[in-house]
Amino acid sequence: MTADHVAENRRYWNARAGDWVAHGRRHWAQAEPTWGVWDVPESELRLFPDDLRGLDAVELGCGTAYVSGWMARRGARVTGVDVSHAQLATARALADEHGVALTLIEASAEATPLPDGAVDLVISEYGAVTWCDPHRWVAEAVRLLRPGGRLVFLGNHPLTLVCTPLDGSPVDTRLARPWFALHAVDWRQVPIDPGGVEFNLPTSGWVALFRRLGLRIDDYLEPRPAEGGDDVQFYATADHAQRWPTEQVWKLTKT
Repeated sequence: MTADHVAENRRYWNARAGDWVAHGRRHWAQAEPTWGVWDVPESELRLFPDDLRGLDAVELGCGTAYVSGWMARRGARVTGVDVSHAQLATARALADEHGVALTLIEASAEATPLPDGAVDLVISEYGAVTWCDPHRWVAEAVRLLRPGGRLVFLGNHPLTLVCTPLDGSPVDTRLARPWFALHAVDWRQVPIDPGGVEFNLPTSGWVALFRRLGLRIDDYLEPRPAEGGDDVQFYATADHAQRWPTEQVWKLTKT
């Protein structure tokens, strides 16, 4: 997959930005952060350090920037990076509405204009994790981090993509694509919700990437919904997600 995916995903998210305003507004208003499709509380997942005061943090693929807002309100100096100017417009409006100071930059998470070794924490919830090539964006995250800095991200579990039907319909229990070849999945021509180029790796691929880039694995989680349900949430039902992993969290440290 070439850099064509950057232009495609920019186009896709500029077109879809309006669909995510209400979602962003809801998360900006929360007293306690909740994560992912299943709104698992921060008290359970602990994606943030215990104390964010005075830390420099970057959110890669920030979208409406509610994660950036959560961090800033806990005392971090935060930069949000996103490829979509329309998403950033929503982020700026919501930050102003909540009186939160953020630095917001329009750029691909695979190549930011930020300096080397400038931050203590890089975080991504679905943004860069889903829509950027992991070989590029994780390397960029490592470049941005100081030694001992943390990279934390949440996104789709690779099993979700392997079991998503080729027509783009919700995740199934049957294998639809090969596990070990998993990398770029092009949704532009599918009949259901076309558009965008998504990325993931098999679990062994993630581990190999982290080792090559000098990242220590501190924790790995597979979040699940607290309750079941048969309504499809984005790409899966809660009943499905209670039985098979749909999301993953990696917590890493730059050595």
